[in-house]
Amino acid sequence: MSQPPSPDFSDLRAVFVNCSLKYSPRESHTMRLVERSAGIMERVGVTVEVIHALEHQIAFGMEKDLTEHGRPDDWPELQARILDADILVIGTPIWLGEPSSVATLVVERLYAYSGDRNDVGQYVYYGGVGGCIVTGNEDGVKACSKQLLFALQHIGYCIPPQADCGWIGEAGPGPSYGDVVDGSSAPVGYDNDFTNRNTTIMTWNLMHLARLLNDAGGFPTPGNQADRWREVANAAEHEPASVDPPR
Repeated sequence: MSQPPSPDFSDLRAVFVNCSLKYSPRESHTMRLVERSAGIMERVGVTVEVIHALEHQIAFGMEKDLTEHGRPDDWPELQARILDADILVIGTPIWLGEPSSVATLVVERLYAYSGDRNDVGQYVYYGGVGGCIVTGNEDGVKACSKQLLFALQHIGYCIPPQADCGWIGEAGPGPSYGDVVDGSSAPVGYDNDFTNRNTTIMTWNLMHLARLLNDAGGFPTPGNQADRWREVANAAEHEPASVDPPR
């Protein structure tokens, strides 16, 4: 069976935020897996930007702009770049079974804008598509993905099927994703079919959903405009169906 033609993704934009705790992006194992997903997108025409969070001053605080409180803060400019993208992917290492502190900070700063509205009165992240990338040497890919994807959908991002990918090496100290080990034929993890398959599926599903949403003019509005929820069938006026008595 022949494959159907690939959709045109050339008008889509994606932002990857690398939340590694390594200051040099070239030393980041998370960045190495980010580059695999980003490379797929670039190959089919998506405009891709990778933000290495530690290269920026991102202030702590549940505020939009911490410069108004006397703190150096690059987040407002990063936020504008994220909002200009159709796809947001957060990449994080695993530490103590959790996403990095930088990933948590990024989520908090995204959340500070979650009450803003888009042009049709929905919350501002509606119409965006979210995913995550996780790497480490300990258990936690699914746990970290659960936290990040929940946060992204909660503030308004759409999450496609299989919206996460990850790699974990042998538990404990040792080589991490992309490290070169004497005697190996390829950098660690690069030949791992499970990771490569899931990275491929995640990346294409992110692009497919972004394509669908863009073609539809965004997420449909009935029932989710923050100031007009009473104008449709709503929970405040809904009469519950009769319920069988307790047994």
